[in-house]
Amino acid sequence: MPKKDDDDAKKPASETVLDQHWKLQVFYLCFYGFMTQIRPGESFITPYLLGPNKNFTQAEVTNVIMPVLTYSYMAVLVPIFLLTDYLRYKPVLVLQSLSHVSIWLLLVFGTSVLAMQLMEFFYGVTMAARIAYSSYIFSLVAPSRYQRMASYSRSAVLLGVFTSSVLGQLCVTLGNVSFLTLNYVSLGFVSFGLVLTLFLERPRRSLFFNRPKEAGDGVAPTELDKMAGGDGGGKTGGWREAVLCRMLREVVALAGQPQLRLWSLWWVFNSAGYYLMLYYVQILWNEIYPATDNHRVYNGGVDAASTLLGAGASFAAGYVKIRWTLWSELVIGVVTAFQAGLLLLMTTTSNIWLCYAAYVLFRGSYQFLVPIAIFQIATSLSKELCALVFGVNTFFATVLKTIITIIVADKRGLGLSVHPQFYVYFGYFTLLAAVYLLAAVSVGIRHIRCKQPRELALAKEPCQLPTEVPAQEKSPEAGAVQA
Repeated sequence: MPKKDDDDAKKPASETVLDQHWKLQVFYLCFYGFMTQIRPGESFITPYLLGPNKNFTQAEVTNVIMPVLTYSYMAVLVPIFLLTDYLRYKPVLVLQSLSHVSIWLLLVFGTSVLAMQLMEFFYGVTMAARIAYSSYIFSLVAPSRYQRMASYSRSAVLLGVFTSSVLGQLCVTLGNVSFLTLNYVSLGFVSFGLVLTLFLERPRRSLFFNRPKEAGDGVAPTELDKMAGGDGGGKTGGWREAVLCRMLREVVALAGQPQLRLWSLWWVFNSAGYYLMLYYVQILWNEIYPATDNHRVYNGGVDAASTLLGAGASFAAGYVKIRWTLWSELVIGVVTAFQAGLLLLMTTTSNIWLCYAAYVLFRGSYQFLVPIAIFQIATSLSKELCALVFGVNTFFATVLKTIITIIVADKRGLGLSVHPQFYVYFGYFTLLAAVYLLAAVSVGIRHIRCKQPRELALAKEPCQLPTEVPAQEKSPEAGAVQA
């Protein structure tokens, strides 16, 4: 008994040290996530490119420079997804920080269209590398803490985006700071972010390629371990590719689940349209209100408002309690129709404030559905399969986005100016809304048809059941009616 008491006395001390260690790691990661979002010039890149500092034409920005972002993102998405896990996160985070520094060096010192295309290429790299930050947190904490820690890291990023947007707007409006000076400030912040990246601890394990060799910590084997035919060790050279292939096959098999299929399709189609709108909206604002005076450009304030509304909408979505198997299509259809209406308003209005408001509501409505989609997709999947499903969804969304860009925006395609582009996006979301609402009607009709025979059977049941039927024979039927 005394020995047991001694062990109990020692255990809290060791646990305290471990708790302090991972808490410091999580705090530093959240601080890093916040600081790397402080780029006050980001909200004003388009007016900067179209203004006297760079003096590019709107056609060059719309049809020559911007499409490179979509193409580069698609080109590097899969390699970075795999390298993030294989290299254990930190090298990819360093690559992301180096890309951020390259972006602002090119913005400040670049003068040619080619330099701006290279800048967009590095933007695509930074976007693809976001997965390194979002998945890094899972290597630091136990599975029981995943949800809470993920919310902390996500909140740090949103707070950083909000602070960056507000800071940029205050500098432009109240400080009368030029866009060029703002980009120098952004260059300083991203350089500081690069320094912070170097002090991140490189995890010893990752989700797919760097499983722990022994399960000595008492953690149950994961989905990946089971597919590998062991507990996380053993055949590390021959089964890696095979396991990923088997997981991909399992993802295909899971596509038969109605809710997973529906929300994955929403992720692919709606996120493609959302990001296309996001890429080109600053050009639309500049066309509606070509401000020659820097302090009358309110892009930063609008980004701050949309970030705040998006965070609030994401938080509110967690409290929506409905029967999603019945109402998912209707909710998606209504929100998508609302977004189509907002795109039409943005395209047709000549009032910049109406366009700003429509943009804020568009982003808020999209962010409202994102956590719902994450929950509906992830609720029945293991951690590994969940990561793979989201990776596959993002890849197909990027492919779709690239196809639309080639056809609509690229000068080698239709090469449309920004207003006709937004009419295309309006038609795209209108078509999606019609498909979702028709699916909702179909689900409603099937539900009514399934409900009517049950109600009819319930109405006839007292007349048809003989008195001698035992209670245990009635109960399953009664339970089926209640269900």
